[in-house]
Amino acid sequence: MASCEGDTCRIDAIVTIDVKGQIVLPKDLREKANFKPNDKIAVVACEKEGEVCCIMMIKAERLAGAVSKTLSPLLKGVTKQER
Repeated sequence: MASCEGDTCRIDAIVTIDVKGQIVLPKDLREKANFKPNDKIAVVACEKEGEVCCIMMIKAERLAGAVSKTLSPLLKGVTKQER
């Protein structure tokens, strides 16, 4: 499994939301992300000043690892402060 380490963010596609609220991810992006039919994808929204400013997608099977990796440094800081 590939890791998601690094600091590269870029625009890979511009998509349109149809009248049903659906979008289609371009094939080349699905292939890069290794998204397959019937994969479960978690949609994560980031808010700034009460408004969604960024939406990310991650395979649900990788979500636990991503959350753990993100929260681990925060939890270490909290436990150090408690001592």
